[in-house]
Amino acid sequence: MEFFLLCCVALLLILGLLGHPYWLAYQRDRIRDKAFPTSWRKILQRRVPLFRRMPAQLQLQLKKHMQVFIAEKSFLGCDGLRITEEMRVVIAAQACLLILNRATDYFGKVQQILVYPSAFVVNRTSVDFAGVQQDNRQALSGESWSQGQVILSWQDALDGAAVPDDGRNVVIHEFAHQLDQENGAARGAPPPTLGDSEYSANRWSQVFQAAYATLQQQVQDGVDGLLNHYGAQDPAEFFAVVSEVFFEQPFALEAEYPALYRELSGYYKVNPAGWT
Repeated sequence: MEFFLLCCVALLLILGLLGHPYWLAYQRDRIRDKAFPTSWRKILQRRVPLFRRMPAQLQLQLKKHMQVFIAEKSFLGCDGLRITEEMRVVIAAQACLLILNRATDYFGKVQQILVYPSAFVVNRTSVDFAGVQQDNRQALSGESWSQGQVILSWQDALDGAAVPDDGRNVVIHEFAHQLDQENGAARGAPPPTLGDSEYSANRWSQVFQAAYATLQQQVQDGVDGLLNHYGAQDPAEFFAVVSEVFFEQPFALEAEYPALYRELSGYYKVNPAGWT
């Protein structure tokens, strides 16, 4: 009898695991079928000016993605911050730019979004070239963790949305890291979407390495160019930085790094340079 019960429990668990993707898809369809809240629409129009430049069909798709994102992610206020509807909408709008026109699991690894009122201080331990360990305190506007959390400064997230053409957007930056981390540690080579026949790992690597080397040379020469020097730290930061610029300064990126722009446009399945 006990063996029979154990077999039944095991069978139910297996059926549950097999049926979960279908149930999740059903739930997401139900969420997307709901009307987009009027209050959210007003927040988008007031706080996310980039939304107004997008084609109508992308605006609609973004709103549907936002509904799922907000329903599935837990927003937690830190340092006494109370999470508001405006915070959820502004953050979701910027994060969901990265998953337009793509097969998506809505940043499936992200369970929680921790929001601080402004830049937050973290303690970091580093080892210098001489092997000496140093303890440092850093003020950050965002972090992306592989354990299922994204940490954001609300003030920086708000500012990033308010100025959509300066190439600086902490929400895009941190959620680009999440895409990069979908197949392991972030390394500037995010996995392509399922069935993406246009993606070429070799071409991506060649184009990104060339652009990355250019930025590193600019840093070495003390030259300020289109791309933030922060992206020269490593390939993962480079991918996050160029993702910010791709969405916020597409004309400049296309003019200065045409091959890089084409790769990003192919990956993200959108052409921000064509938005008016």
